[in-house]
Amino acid sequence: MEPISPAPPARTSLQRLFLAGLLTLLPIWLTWVVVKFVFGMLSDISRPWIEPILHNLAMGDPVNLGWIDTSWARGLLAMTGTVLAILLVGLLARRVVGQQLLRWFEALILRIPLASTVYSSARKLLDILQTSPDGTQRVVLIEFPNPGMKTVGFVTRTLLEAGTGRELAAVYVPTTPNPTGGYLELVPVDRLTPTDWTVDQAMSFIISGGAVAPEGQIPSRAGDA
Repeated sequence: MEPISPAPPARTSLQRLFLAGLLTLLPIWLTWVVVKFVFGMLSDISRPWIEPILHNLAMGDPVNLGWIDTSWARGLLAMTGTVLAILLVGLLARRVVGQQLLRWFEALILRIPLASTVYSSARKLLDILQTSPDGTQRVVLIEFPNPGMKTVGFVTRTLLEAGTGRELAAVYVPTTPNPTGGYLELVPVDRLTPTDWTVDQAMSFIISGGAVAPEGQIPSRAGDA
């Protein structure tokens, strides 16, 4: 008969249970962080004009409609209103009338000093990320924040350095798990590590904290040790 293996100590069992629970909850927590950020952002857009309407409806019939003046109902309905407004804008953007209204709105925004800078910069960044630059791969790896460490970045444009004529790339480095914030780095083109990743693959990699990665090996730059 084979000897009976001793039961694992209670401490080891608790550690395994804790690790299993932690690994199960981490992706749920990460999803919650992203969803909560988007949920709050969408709710805040329409909350100023949704909340007074809900409050007046609740005061008019507190017995049947009092629930719509609760915090969770206000947030949910505010987010729903924002999503519907976004869908309406998307529908109008595909129509000639909507495109004319959008051009009129952009012309109006560009007349406002501070708003024109923010709007035009955001518009250009979104347009750039949807196209490929000439001669440079969009998704690259750069040494950041310290030499020997690598991070994912998006090339937004290339520039020439005065005096040396050296070609530099403007690289946007988003943060994890919220890619709306990040850093802008000017990196010599010959220090870029090109990848064959798409923007969608790179964004999934960033938002998931590296858990969702394109298949294959991480590319390396020629000359790296």
